[in-house]
Amino acid sequence: MYQRPYDPLRPVVCIDETNKQLIKEERIPCGPGSPEKVDSIYVHNGVADVLMISEPLAGRRETVVTETRNAIDFARILKYTSDTLYPRAEKIVLVTDNLNIHTTASLYKAFLPEEARRLAGRFEWHYTPKHGSWLNMAEIEIGIMSRTRKTTVRLGKF
Repeated sequence: MYQRPYDPLRPVVCIDETNKQLIKEERIPCGPGSPEKVDSIYVHNGVADVLMISEPLAGRRETVVTETRNAIDFARILKYTSDTLYPRAEKIVLVTDNLNIHTTASLYKAFLPEEARRLAGRFEWHYTPKHGSWLNMAEIEIGIMSRTRKTTVRLGKF
């Protein structure tokens, strides 16, 4: 997929996800003239699921944060990818790993059959080998993002 020539009408788009623990640092109040102190203990503040949408041939990536990671979330990401990010594409060449929610069945769980069928037809699905999810460029992008100190992500519901 990645050796194909770039075609904006048939973009190669990789989608993968990860979850991240949210932590909050505890600040120790201090008196006037004393420097602020940060305690080494943190407060667990939940978990966020981060979905990476990457178009490696165009050097484009986008992250979306959701509260859960399920078939409905994946279907909404596909709709967002289709209708918002690539509305003019004739076909979106989609690369995903073999997670159980990465199927057209997710579209039918989230949308009426007509809409699910429309969206399914927008994608040309390609799965990474069962033990080769690292071949999904979105997974590589997640690794880069994880090693970056500050990452900006899009927050919202889809």
